[in-house]
Amino acid sequence: MKKHDILERIFVEKLIFWWKWLAKAPDWKKIIITWGVIPESIVNLRILKIKNSYIDAQVLDVVKKSPLEDKLPDHFQVYGGCKWLPIKYEKQLEIKEEQVREALYHIREFTENTNFHKIVASPEIYGYRNKVEFSFWKYISSKEQVHDDFRFWFHKQWEFDRIINCSYCVLADDEINEIFKEVDSFSRKSGLPTYDPFNHDWFWRHFVVRKAFYTWDIMIIFSVNTNYSGYSKIHKSDLEKFSAEISEKFKNIKSVYILWNTWKADIVSWDFRLVFWKETIREKLFDFEFEINPKSFFQTNSKWAEVLYSQVMNLIKKEKSLDVALDLYAWTWTIWIILSNLFKKVYSVELVKEASLDWERNAKHNNVSNIEFVNAKVEDFLNEFETDIRKETGLVDLLIIDPPRDWMHPDALPNIIKFNASQIIYVSCNPSTLARDLDFIVKNSGYEITDVIPVDMFPHTHHIETVVRLELKK
Repeated sequence: MKKHDILERIFVEKLIFWWKWLAKAPDWKKIIITWGVIPESIVNLRILKIKNSYIDAQVLDVVKKSPLEDKLPDHFQVYGGCKWLPIKYEKQLEIKEEQVREALYHIREFTENTNFHKIVASPEIYGYRNKVEFSFWKYISSKEQVHDDFRFWFHKQWEFDRIINCSYCVLADDEINEIFKEVDSFSRKSGLPTYDPFNHDWFWRHFVVRKAFYTWDIMIIFSVNTNYSGYSKIHKSDLEKFSAEISEKFKNIKSVYILWNTWKADIVSWDFRLVFWKETIREKLFDFEFEINPKSFFQTNSKWAEVLYSQVMNLIKKEKSLDVALDLYAWTWTIWIILSNLFKKVYSVELVKEASLDWERNAKHNNVSNIEFVNAKVEDFLNEFETDIRKETGLVDLLIIDPPRDWMHPDALPNIIKFNASQIIYVSCNPSTLARDLDFIVKNSGYEITDVIPVDMFPHTHHIETVVRLELKK
């Protein structure tokens, strides 16, 4: 076997870690499959790399569907964001729970007395996303004999330059899908072309809908390239007129923005211009109300956020009064606004200044005054805290860690265990990096892992959250 060889009719055994699946080659060598596939299907693979202990491969096509797949309703379509849609939800939960157990198997010597909780299901499995981003693009392929100058939906998984045709997203609710259809019709009739990232010209880029689950408030954002020469005042007034019309038709639309996106990167950011109504929409979690602007980060599944935060609250031991808490990688502060009444002082650390200011406003809106929002790299803040701030605050009662998907900075780990916090809550969306970090913590400190709780964040996807509690041995 060599690179680029084709392996035919390979049985996919299981999901093993982040976006990777396990199979066996004819010579019984392990195959690690990259990209989406459903367990127990039979596939043809292309070899990407041959390592000493395994083969790295990608799926070419599916020869035989997995027996785990169910027949879908006619209006359901599988695309990059919901690859597991054909799998019964109960089976999805089994696979995800097993994935967490398998990731932590490598540190089994430290989990003999750990309470492994049953996976917590999402309260909603359809229409749960409170933010959906649709993309404009062409789809031109001589190989497939396709020449479509205007497509508007989602990118094909792992292919940034291709948009698939679809008309109904099962992860968005019916109102969001209806708004999409209105925008699709208007944008096609506008005569303005979809953005071309290769020459950085033309007009339509993205369309974003944010809908609060509990208040039903909706924000819509048109992301367009205002450098396009064909974007005249007439077209601008047409877009603003349409914004007024769609807001009249869908009464829950409270906020309309146009994003002047002249940046080359394919992201939704930069210069937001309010067109109609309010600057923010409102969402509620527990007894708190949050204002969301176009750049706000908010948990994508609102009901799931309440479930996750409930798990965290239930794990915090409150045997004595709790004075100081540290929140590391605080990309969303909703959890600390909710937990703030448990502590005298909370230090919440996040690198992005705009995010800090946004959630500082939300804290004031909810009459929360004991959170200090810190803009810094976690590894830098920990050094400063250890030498300066801790002299005033004394011991740390709780440390919450919610790092980015890929990793926690290696310089942060040694400092984390210096604080001797009585308990640590680690919230992870990547079981493999979670296992790596836990391995370092327990080997280099007096912590023991007391609880592991898998929580399903995104039904019909491979994503899984895990909440872990560590306690300092007395």
